[in-house]
Amino acid sequence: MPKAIRFSQNGGPEVLQYVDVEVGAPGPGEAQVRHHAVGLNFIDCYVRSGLYPSPMPSGLGTEGAGEVVAVGAGVTVVKPGDRVAYAGGPQGSYSEVRNMPAGKLVKLPSKIGFEAGAAMMLKGMTVQYLFRRTYTLQKGQTILFHAAAGGVGLIAMQWAKALGVTVIGTAGSKEKADLARAHGADHVILYREENVAERVREITKGAMVPVVYDSVGKDTFQASLDSLAPFGLMVSFGNASGPVPPMPLTALKGTLYITRPSLMPHTERRENLEEIAGDLMKMVSSGKVKIEIEQRYKLADAAQAHRDLEGRKTTGSTVLLP
Repeated sequence: MPKAIRFSQNGGPEVLQYVDVEVGAPGPGEAQVRHHAVGLNFIDCYVRSGLYPSPMPSGLGTEGAGEVVAVGAGVTVVKPGDRVAYAGGPQGSYSEVRNMPAGKLVKLPSKIGFEAGAAMMLKGMTVQYLFRRTYTLQKGQTILFHAAAGGVGLIAMQWAKALGVTVIGTAGSKEKADLARAHGADHVILYREENVAERVREITKGAMVPVVYDSVGKDTFQASLDSLAPFGLMVSFGNASGPVPPMPLTALKGTLYITRPSLMPHTERRENLEEIAGDLMKMVSSGKVKIEIEQRYKLADAAQAHRDLEGRKTTGSTVLLP
């Protein structure tokens, strides 16, 4: 009987259980996927903790890569034997085998391995929509990107470099700063030791930046606003340090814009999913963006993976191996 991670109450990593599950034949519109690798993302911690509510009991995870082993009635986008990857759909990727909506799957090119496929989809498609849809970056611009050595951050550093964009990254340690620089960051601010907005002012010679990408949340929010040029855009797309507290609209200083985007609305329509995933796969296949797996855990050790992720002990991408 296949194994999967399940939880029946919100809480810390200890609520995650490694259990046997029954997986029936895929229903109409579904495909059955046997995972070769599963992606680990901070949003999984939000679901587990209850910050993002989920019906109980629940599976966990929305990213994976593997092989289609069966399809249900009406499925035409994939067939048994196809190598596929996905980021989206119902919770449940922390599993050996699962059924899921076939429309969420995209075919994985032969030159991209399963581990890279599992690690790149949510993070890489996030970078694509941040850089191409939320704010269209242009060659020669300078941006501020928090958590530059994280899973999204390392992809973003490389992608920005390919676009000819100057990146000011932030990191929590010198080791992470070095990692961000190695992946394309032009400047890295140690946000625990330095004043972020003051350093941005120094680096840009007072011009500040037109856009800030912030997945850290509470700890960096004010510094992000203070780093923006007039009419700049604050892109808040995560809460790694906790949710941003309520703020008055006057905090936008009369000239700033703010948005709270997420990937799923961008990929809800099949044609948009194929466009965004296709752009990512071209970047990875070309070698302009390399997906480096920094940590690997057995699926059974998902709780420890969550502890390390929340403890800021990980860098880059992490996968769970069934």
